[in-house]
Amino acid sequence: MSKFKRILLKLGGESLLGDREYGIDPKAAIKVAEEVKSVAETGTQVAVVIGAGNIFRGLAGAANGIERATADYMGMLATVMNCLALQDALEKSGVDTRLQTSLEMPAVAEPFVRRRAIRHMVKGRVVLLAAGTGDPYFTTDTGAALRALELNCDVIMKATKVDGIYDKDPNKHPDAKKYSELAYMDALKERLEVMDTSAFALCMDNHLPIMVFNFFEKGNAKKAVLGEPIGTIVK
Repeated sequence: MSKFKRILLKLGGESLLGDREYGIDPKAAIKVAEEVKSVAETGTQVAVVIGAGNIFRGLAGAANGIERATADYMGMLATVMNCLALQDALEKSGVDTRLQTSLEMPAVAEPFVRRRAIRHMVKGRVVLLAAGTGDPYFTTDTGAALRALELNCDVIMKATKVDGIYDKDPNKHPDAKKYSELAYMDALKERLEVMDTSAFALCMDNHLPIMVFNFFEKGNAKKAVLGEPIGTIVK
């Protein structure tokens, strides 16, 4: 039985890269969809927020001379592209989905409406949430934290390539210590980058747990929602 009634899964845009250096690999999208499907099949209600690092990062665009607000809007549009690719992969895998965006574009998605999103999840649909908060100067991490709170999610599951949070880089330090559980304040004191500062503050102020785990090890997402000791919980 699932440990959580409703989760928000935060994916990086890089999860859709596959073997490419840029863009979307349909095979990678199918792999992500299969993991999301395995979670939905436990009866857990699922919302997904995905970044845009595989296409365009607002901060990187701003660093290269694009006006910051414009760069951030470009990044938001890139998240819509990623969500469309993931929606296609999920529906090919037999998962019913709905795509909602913070920027209105009725030809491809519903506008984000909190009560409608909750209703979709209650009916067993995976809800894909694109375009962050709809405002510049906020990351998709902050958008994920905001949406998780709005939708009364039990946890944010942050998908990474490492199996949790360590006191130092485990790739460089063989003696790195992994945390199974961590308090918000301890994560701040030790300067552990769990999410960006705004997103982390939102979660801490509203007592929303963050689970950091290796999403790319097959079956881990399902194990996590079933309560197996996967990754690190910050609470």
